[in-house]
Amino acid sequence: MANLIDFVLHIDSHLVNIVNNFGGWTYLILFIIIFVETGAVVLPFLPGDSLLFAAAALAANPDYGLNIWIFLSLFLAAPILGDSTNFMIGHFLGNKLKSASRFQKVVKPEYLERTEKFFEKHGAMSITLARFMPIIRTFAPFIAAGSGLKYNNFIKHNVIGAIAWVALCCGAGYFFGNMPFVKEHFSMIIIGIIIISLIPAIVGIIKGSSESSNSEPDE
Repeated sequence: MANLIDFVLHIDSHLVNIVNNFGGWTYLILFIIIFVETGAVVLPFLPGDSLLFAAAALAANPDYGLNIWIFLSLFLAAPILGDSTNFMIGHFLGNKLKSASRFQKVVKPEYLERTEKFFEKHGAMSITLARFMPIIRTFAPFIAAGSGLKYNNFIKHNVIGAIAWVALCCGAGYFFGNMPFVKEHFSMIIIGIIIISLIPAIVGIIKGSSESSNSEPDE
């Protein structure tokens, strides 16, 4: 976990090392990270928003020889395929996984409960909204599949969410990531991105806790 935190907070320097060491394979490596974040169901803590921002910032710098259009194509494909894989896992294995002790050790039941409440409130639109909410976006497709949501409806919101997410995160990184102030305070900017992206989930948790407390009968 410490290594993951270090990677996220110093993602710019780590990406530079990846580019220097792996060259063109950088595209595939970042594609896999974004895909696995949602596709694997059990890895919600991998970097998402901050990774797109940092990668786009590097692509805007000609010194690294990275193509922003390749990044945009891969970053669009990765979350769409990842969410779709997640949805299929939920559709075919959802009930078995929920009752499996090993799955419960890896995925906290409260994460699934929060996502279920989020889906109950927003319906299919939750797939689009969840794309901007770390952790919840990892479980939203899984929960949506278990709810009986049709894939045709799911994929529409999946694509819309992916396009909006990539446009916002990569656009911000490409156009603002190399500004002197941003470069000098990159770690703080990344922390800010993480905090902002977590606000909806935190608000949902607070509301859920408040509603649970209010629904408990007085003794």
